[in-house]
Amino acid sequence: MDLDQLRYFLRVADRQNFTRAAEDLSISQSALSRSIQKLEEELGQPVFERKTRSVSLTDAGTLLQARAQQVLTILEDTKAEITDDGQSGRVRVGAIPTIAPYFLPGVLRQFSKAFPKATLIVQEHTTDALLKSCTQGEIDLAILALPVPARYLEFEELFEEELLLVLPPDHPLVAKEKLRIKDVDAYPFVLLDEAHCLSDTIVTFCRQRSFQPVAVERTSQLAMVQELVSLSHGVSMIPAMARECDQSDRRVYRSFSGQKPTRTVAVVWNPYRFQSRLIHAFREHLRHSKPGAAAALG
Repeated sequence: MDLDQLRYFLRVADRQNFTRAAEDLSISQSALSRSIQKLEEELGQPVFERKTRSVSLTDAGTLLQARAQQVLTILEDTKAEITDDGQSGRVRVGAIPTIAPYFLPGVLRQFSKAFPKATLIVQEHTTDALLKSCTQGEIDLAILALPVPARYLEFEELFEEELLLVLPPDHPLVAKEKLRIKDVDAYPFVLLDEAHCLSDTIVTFCRQRSFQPVAVERTSQLAMVQELVSLSHGVSMIPAMARECDQSDRRVYRSFSGQKPTRTVAVVWNPYRFQSRLIHAFREHLRHSKPGAAAALG
């Protein structure tokens, strides 16, 4: 068996579907099927149980999955360690959607200036997906909001960021001089869907103050939350970094008096994977790369 066969096998095992795996790998489904068939012929037994629309691992496939991941990890880390010059190479960065478009552009731009030979690869996804990718070595680190529901990963807090109330310009709360969290308890909320940790942060903060925000609409993008608020569909809470990037006059942002809702942004990595000098340099860069609103808070 060769390395490509192992990579193809792991992709099918992860996607549980030949078609989706082939799309990820940018090869034809027939080529992928032939590769897996040759692998099974060499092993003398099937590694997948074929179903109508999906596949699942056999006992042999489960064993091969663990061993294949170990083999590829060792080879990738060995190559990275041998070629580690502290200046060139790649850094694979993951970030959640409520951080990536607001925080990462400036970070990547400044790091690229300092390390022009480095290649930066960005993946934007939900917390659960990024933690899985980090655990499996598909990315080198992830930037997300705490808490981190994962074992065997290390994290470092970067900064605390305020969550601001966002309102349409004609909302009655706009004229209120001091806003407290209890003032919004009578109004419906527009929130991100449950896959996004920001919604959990908002709901938890409200529950701790004895009220449950009623979500009238949920969406998968923070920009859509802002647009729905502009259309008077409800109110919401938005990270300060997103407010810094919002040039629209169709929304008004307010800070709560008293204890403010916040989130803690952190970087997460797998300590069992080789960490190149370039990755260490990127983490050091992150420590000094706080968005303006968050820096003022901290």
